[in-house]
Amino acid sequence: MDGTSRFALVTVFSLWFFILSLESSEAADICSVPSSPINFPENNEVDDVVTTITVEAGVTLALKSPSDPDYPFRLDGNQLRAARVLDYETTSSYAVEILCTKTETGLLFPLNIVVLLENMNDNPPVFDQTLYQKEITELSPIGSAVGRFAATDLDQHSRLYYTLTSEPTGFILQSPTNPEILVDAHLDYDTVKEYQLKLEVQDTDFASAPDGPSFSATTTIQITLSDGDNRPPWFQPCTKYVVGRAVICESAGYTGRVNLNEQETGVLSLKPGPVNAIDGDTGINEEITYGFLSGNDDGLFAINPSTGDITMLRSADVLGEVNLLVMAAQKNNVDQFATTQVVISVQVKSLHVPQFQKPLYEGLITSMGSVAVDQDKKALQILATDEDYAGVQGINPYITYSVEENNDFVIVNGFLFLINDVEDNTFHLTVVAKDTTNDETATAQLVMEVKIGISTSALPQSTTDIPTTTPGVNVNTVPPGGFRVGDMAALGATLGVLLLVCLVVIGVLFHRMKKDKGNWRKIYEASMFRSSLGNGPSDPKEAIQYTNEAFQRDEGGDGVDSGGPAGGLNAKADERPAQGSHYDKIISARLQSLQAQDTSDTDSHKADSEKEVKPILTKERRGEDGYKSVWFKEDIDPNAKEEVVIIPDNNEHDSEEEDNKPRIRDDDDDEEEGTSYKRKVGFADADLDSGLGVKIGDPGEDSESDRASNTSL
Repeated sequence: MDGTSRFALVTVFSLWFFILSLESSEAADICSVPSSPINFPENNEVDDVVTTITVEAGVTLALKSPSDPDYPFRLDGNQLRAARVLDYETTSSYAVEILCTKTETGLLFPLNIVVLLENMNDNPPVFDQTLYQKEITELSPIGSAVGRFAATDLDQHSRLYYTLTSEPTGFILQSPTNPEILVDAHLDYDTVKEYQLKLEVQDTDFASAPDGPSFSATTTIQITLSDGDNRPPWFQPCTKYVVGRAVICESAGYTGRVNLNEQETGVLSLKPGPVNAIDGDTGINEEITYGFLSGNDDGLFAINPSTGDITMLRSADVLGEVNLLVMAAQKNNVDQFATTQVVISVQVKSLHVPQFQKPLYEGLITSMGSVAVDQDKKALQILATDEDYAGVQGINPYITYSVEENNDFVIVNGFLFLINDVEDNTFHLTVVAKDTTNDETATAQLVMEVKIGISTSALPQSTTDIPTTTPGVNVNTVPPGGFRVGDMAALGATLGVLLLVCLVVIGVLFHRMKKDKGNWRKIYEASMFRSSLGNGPSDPKEAIQYTNEAFQRDEGGDGVDSGGPAGGLNAKADERPAQGSHYDKIISARLQSLQAQDTSDTDSHKADSEKEVKPILTKERRGEDGYKSVWFKEDIDPNAKEEVVIIPDNNEHDSEEEDNKPRIRDDDDDEEEGTSYKRKVGFADADLDSGLGVKIGDPGEDSESDRASNTSL
């Protein structure tokens, strides 16, 4: 477009605008409104006046309306009225055109009116859903966001207010005007798996009373927890404990039994059941794998890594218990694991099942808490034996007893008690004996008559077989006419006195034995001496034997004597020692051994009698008071037919020749001092331990002094 055309167009538009201005100015002179635009509230009544038009005389008004029959306005004279209820949320403003006509000239002048609707609080807030569903993990930390749940309001309020109620609690709002929900507590999947939250919104502040209309709305938010992987596997069955926020499930372990030298086929039977572990996070339920940690070093057992079933690879050859430590871990997270004990008992195979001694037991109970008695008024004993324990009269210590399907009676150590208050009746029961080592059982029938209050004349013969304490059972209760507490106390006092008397008698006997210990020691030394002499080259019965009758009759006959001839020395005249020096060495060695053993005993017996005999076998004569010596010539030749000479030790005129022969000294021969007596001595086979002495030959030819000497010895 060239410049000329542009100029022409601008000129035309300017002229048109000028003409309109003149018309409006003229129309304003003949019709007008107080102000424009006009504010009119919504939710009005029909025919409410919107505005009043000011007109000159001779001017008529007409509403230029579209063809829409629902046009919201109408003219009533010079008043503009609402033809219907107006809604701000539908249309917030209107443009109304009024035609002003002069009747004289017929000229029309338009009057434009703008009507603006005022927004009133006439709509409640609205959530876009009546139920919201959210899922979060139980491991969500405190302060983490669950989601934002905002409402809308057609009234276009600048601010809405929210409040949250939760059952149970655990969530909060970010703020009263911000509907973002946050986690406010530690969550636990096993405690609460789902939360129902109620969110309410209001177009006025909850904290203050509204000065006009107030509207609100609610919605439901359902929060579902997902299980987090925060717990290890749990062996089943187990007992749960809550420690703080942690949940621990303790397993008591498993037990089983196998027979010695027998390999079990298939899966081992365990108590309380097969090895089984589940994921402690039941919502995740991770797959579990099993294995041995310890206890299976010899490769006796195998465990299925997927099922936990335990089997035997070979037979067990050692009695006892095998303690297996089993681990269960999550297959995809081995850091989550648990352990338990599996105890396998290796035992001898049972060849016999328990058997009751009788198929039927009958008894009577007269009061609650008392023991049942049989027809002989004795305690009824229900006993099952096991031939596997024949060495102890069939008493299996692992058998337990119970009454089947009845809680009014209890069996303790084979004795039946009534533990509940029941009416007089005859009960037909079944008793069960169970071997707890292998679960073998036996049953017997029991007919028990309950008659409360009648008398019985006797109790069990042995009260020691009846337990004194049983939960819920007063075993001290006895039937009327039986032993009472006072009777038992008197019996106990009597037994105590008898025990005291026994202790006194034992003390006296012990004192006498201690006093006579020296006499027994003499017998022992004589026996040892005889044994030392009997170790020669010939038979022990043919060896040289010596005894000292005076040694046995020390202190006027108080010594130990078995009743041999008084003062007699017996010997075989035709037998002599093989070699003097050889026997001297044997005797010396034995004496040293005996003296070493008796050192401690000698100190303890010094306080006995000052005249206690101290026998010493020696090759030298000893003159100390209180000693009786048996001494020998060093070079006795067994083939020389030499005689054994008995010489009283108080002879001060012994010749040198006599000093070289064996002598027996006796300090009691003081009245024969200075006199020497010679006797031929033979050696008998009599046992010296029996107290028999050595016989002296030819007693008829002895002189009176000889007999006196023999008597002294």
